[in-house]
Amino acid sequence: MVFRRRNPLSWAAWAREQVYPSRGFKRAGLYLWHRLRRLPDPPHRIARGVFAGTFVNFPPIFGFQMLAAAALAWALRGNILAAVLATLLSNPITTPLIALVSLKLGHWMLGTPEPLSMTMVFGAFSRAGLDLWHNFLAIFGPERSNWEGLFAFWHQLYLPYLVGSILPGLAVSAGLGWMTVPALNTYQALRVRRRLARWHKLRQKAAELVGANGDDAPPPSP
Repeated sequence: MVFRRRNPLSWAAWAREQVYPSRGFKRAGLYLWHRLRRLPDPPHRIARGVFAGTFVNFPPIFGFQMLAAAALAWALRGNILAAVLATLLSNPITTPLIALVSLKLGHWMLGTPEPLSMTMVFGAFSRAGLDLWHNFLAIFGPERSNWEGLFAFWHQLYLPYLVGSILPGLAVSAGLGWMTVPALNTYQALRVRRRLARWHKLRQKAAELVGANGDDAPPPSP
């Protein structure tokens, strides 16, 4: 299986790995490439999966990235496992950078420039969370629902994030998908070349053993 580990991680170890891989992000990237290049599918289908999985890292659909990647890869007739693997490119280093670029670009595209600060971001999240909790309690009590915090969160953060993530997502995912095809073709060609070299070595050793035994007759052709 592609995702099975020899020694399953505990929940605490899994959570720690999501924040910072124990072997570093470079080793994690190499592991991802190792898995991608061993998928049993043509390079162009794997590239479509990489495109789908990379693209869904950009829009704010946290918690549903793997499902969205699988659905998009299926729609593009790409490799679904490659799409799911590509969602792992989203990590604590890339996600804040994606969010910052997407928010600034989204506000510029919508014509609603706002000063972005940690205080504003946390304030918008806090007000939205309080509104959700208040509206949930209002279902069982006499209080009236309040949507001001959620509306502010939508206009200040979510909508600009969503709009601004489309162009960077398309650019990065198209670039990685385009690079995947020649990379896989090169890897597969090298793999065939290594297999042929090993086969020639084995054939040469067999011929040397035959010569050492005094049998000069060539081996019968298949």
